[in-house]
Amino acid sequence: MTITRREIIKAGLAAGTAVSMPTILRAQTPNDVRTVRWVAPNIFVFDPIFSIEGAYHAYQIYDTLLALDSKGIPQPQMVGKWGLSEDKKTYTFQLREGLTFHDGSPVTAADCVASIRRWSQVDSGGKLIMARAKDISKKDEKTFTITLNEPLPLLITLLASSGGYYLAIMREKDASRPAAEQVIANIGSGPFKFNNALAKPGVSFTYDRNEQYISRQEPADGYAGGKVVKVDRVVSLVIADQQTSVAALQAGEVDFVATPPSDLYPLIESDANLALENVNESGRDMHVRMNFLQPPFDNVKARQAMLHLIDQEAIMQAAGFDPKYFRPVKSIFGNSTAYSNDENTGWYKKGGDPEKAKKLFQEAGYSGEKVVILQPTDWPTVSKAAEYLAFILRKNGVNAELAPSDWGGVSKRRANKGPIEDGGWNIYISDWTDAELDNPIGVPLFRANGADAYYGWPKNDQYEGLRARWLKVETLEERKALAREMQHLAWDFVGTLMLGQYFEPIARRKSLTGLVHFRSAYWPMWNIQKVSA
Repeated sequence: MTITRREIIKAGLAAGTAVSMPTILRAQTPNDVRTVRWVAPNIFVFDPIFSIEGAYHAYQIYDTLLALDSKGIPQPQMVGKWGLSEDKKTYTFQLREGLTFHDGSPVTAADCVASIRRWSQVDSGGKLIMARAKDISKKDEKTFTITLNEPLPLLITLLASSGGYYLAIMREKDASRPAAEQVIANIGSGPFKFNNALAKPGVSFTYDRNEQYISRQEPADGYAGGKVVKVDRVVSLVIADQQTSVAALQAGEVDFVATPPSDLYPLIESDANLALENVNESGRDMHVRMNFLQPPFDNVKARQAMLHLIDQEAIMQAAGFDPKYFRPVKSIFGNSTAYSNDENTGWYKKGGDPEKAKKLFQEAGYSGEKVVILQPTDWPTVSKAAEYLAFILRKNGVNAELAPSDWGGVSKRRANKGPIEDGGWNIYISDWTDAELDNPIGVPLFRANGADAYYGWPKNDQYEGLRARWLKVETLEERKALAREMQHLAWDFVGTLMLGQYFEPIARRKSLTGLVHFRSAYWPMWNIQKVSA
């Protein structure tokens, strides 16, 4: 019988062997109940406005004005109270008492105004607020106002949304920087302080409890409520090899693994000291973005060909997901939102329709041009999905080529609007939290305004006209009807191509408890605690 490398790794894990254990882990003391060590993706960006990739880090050190609870309802966070004028054009916000930055300076209304203005340079919801804003200004040290030219019923939702760029409240001097210039001071007012001295890029990042932080009194509920810190330190470790991270978990060297490989779920479940926990209860939707600016996907027929080519079940299994943890996605509004619908989904066919795809590629005039697929090798599921997509494209006559790099490389290259020979691209794969697809204003995937759209830069003026109406409709039923109209057009011009919804439980030692359940992609460090093993 042939024994694969993976089977050897599994055997080592089952025996409690620490496979290729990083030296940094061996030197640490696993029984320290005041320090949590968890394995999470590497951090390349520290500013959540400079890039959306900075949000995981930002959630720990920066606080925000309002936050969504576990049901997606906006709740006050840094705001103590807020009010709306009778004409529904002026919102007044008052900060709660005791808010200070990590350098000891007080959080003021001026900091909030500057942070909102910087956020609005990049966030879809923020841009819409600014387009309707008459004035955003400080009233006193703890109070500021947003005055609009016309009522905007979704303003509070837009300020609280976790679906776009994180509205991190920074010091005025940091928030005064252009959004395109990264803030690197890492001084927020949140429940954790970033320990710059212990930062080891590519290895580990350390977060210390902010002893001056005053939590809200409500229980933690999603990203809202009390952010109570019950440990002294959280060390976020970077371990690229998932099997190694699970070995570390079994050995008690780490307490938490954000993305354990699905083929090791049975092993984790069989270990009396470990548990799987689905903290992101809405799941995530893996998707493809195609570059509208470069051939062949500057032609709508080529994009429609991709819609028919994709076999969602096959690509999700190729990515490494167990069938019980994924399902197909046919709506641009995901599976779990109130606006999910079946409008214009006749393209969906189990197994795909390769012959239809070939015909559409021919109608697009495709003649063998290279199609570059960005492949993040440090994101295993997406890396495998990219490999499978390249295989299927080649099988159907498309000259597909993988461009491997880490995710940081993908993030940089996908911003390139130029041709392939100048470092451009054609396809990249990413994902988004399913529950956040209820917000076509704040989630950048919904934009189809050309050069100002999200990576891939789709353009459809008729669709954008419908999206703009979202701000004006007030009832759920009106928005549901509008969602169907938007989706009908969206599946015609194919701005985003869905690959499937998946659920990815975290793995933890049973001695680690109190993990916050949420509807987004970022793992909060507050509320967790450890007991002695």
